[in-house]
Amino acid sequence: MEKLEHPLWIVHAVNALLGPLVVMGGDAVGYHFARPEQPIPPFLVMVMLIVVGLTVFSVLVRSRLSVENPGGFQILLEDGVRALVGMLDEWIGPKGHRFLPLVATLGIFILAGNYMGLVPGLMAPTSSINVTLGCALTIWVYYHYQGIRENGIVKYIAHFWAPPGAPWAIGFIMFPIELISHASRVMSLSLRLFGNIFGEELVILILFSIIPFLVPLPMMLLGLVTGGLQAFIFVLLSVIYLQGAVAVEHEIDAHGHDAPHGNHAPAAA
Repeated sequence: MEKLEHPLWIVHAVNALLGPLVVMGGDAVGYHFARPEQPIPPFLVMVMLIVVGLTVFSVLVRSRLSVENPGGFQILLEDGVRALVGMLDEWIGPKGHRFLPLVATLGIFILAGNYMGLVPGLMAPTSSINVTLGCALTIWVYYHYQGIRENGIVKYIAHFWAPPGAPWAIGFIMFPIELISHASRVMSLSLRLFGNIFGEELVILILFSIIPFLVPLPMMLLGLVTGGLQAFIFVLLSVIYLQGAVAVEHEIDAHGHDAPHGNHAPAAA
């Protein structure tokens, strides 16, 4: 693996510019970096690039938005927002659109991070478990917070004990299972995204080290598909988890199963 690692000029440039300040800040609080010559790791540099890039992009696009005469790119953006709002309202219900800011931001960040690895001289920050774990923890904390906010902490915790209509005593079995299930979601979200993007980058790097330029191209084209697919899966699972958190009371249909809370959205797994 060490032989396959390739230095990134932008990582060296950022560390040369900001590294001394970071090292000084670490020394001030008693923290000493293992690699003081590169205190800012590559994945964090890529995250900084995404944040700065999306911020600049948003400011430029915002100044060109028009209600009377929307351009083709604005129409495309509006269609994307409308599709995501429709998915939120369909799965969660009329209040689903209020979760748009975080869900959309995570989706755009992950999509940009996945595609960044296809740009020469850069790497995909989502190929680092630190980034994918941060995204997973963000949505995990957020959907629990929204569940407590919507239902109250007592009612929200109570729904882990037993499903509606079930005997109270079944909670002794269901409660530990629910706790394990919700804790495993962090691992599931982070490892799925990390494994796919890391494996894709590793294969492209291996192919490039054997025969540059031509041989990696098919894998890079496949990366365009898998990068978008992985971002969509993360967003979809986030919506499912939010649906299960804010709708803890499910109606029971004629067959005794939980009826969906949205138009026809199934309960969160």
